Amino acid sequence: MSAFLRPVFGAAARPAVRSFSSTPARGLARVQIIGNLADTPEVRATSTGREMIKYAVASNSGPRSDRVTSWFNVTSFVEGKARDFLISLPKGTTVFVEGDMALRNWTDEEGRNRQAVNILHRSIEVLRRPYSGPRETAETAETHEAEPTEEHQQ
Repeated sequence: MSAFLRPVFGAAARPAVRSFSSTPARGLARVQIIGNLADTPEVRATSTGREMIKYAVASNSGPRSDRVTSWFNVTSFVEGKARDFLISLPKGTTVFVEGDMALRNWTDEEGRNRQAVNILHRSIEVLRRPYSGPRETAETAETHEAEPTEEHQQ
């Protein structure tokens, strides 16, 4: 074995040491998700009136023939430019989200005990924006206004 590798192995074997702190160590449940936004992020108010942003991320796993989709609800309390950026993201944007995870227990109206995983947004990175098709010209935009699409007829 090379002498250059020995210090690396020795460093990895040492336990991690927490720097001095007057508070006790806390448990940490952090999650990282790569997936697509299920819809445009939505601004809501908490019971105290504080503004929050809620969004869902769909993450696929498994082979294409047997794909499983997991849905994650994320809450964010970012402000300023970060808030504006987050609410501007369209449905289908592929994102990398990091957040803190907590399990919430409650009893529903029918008396059943329920659980949900809550993710508190820490950071988000856009990996890919959805394809929006070729850019419209003024001429094609006028035709779209004159002729209702299938979505508007329903």
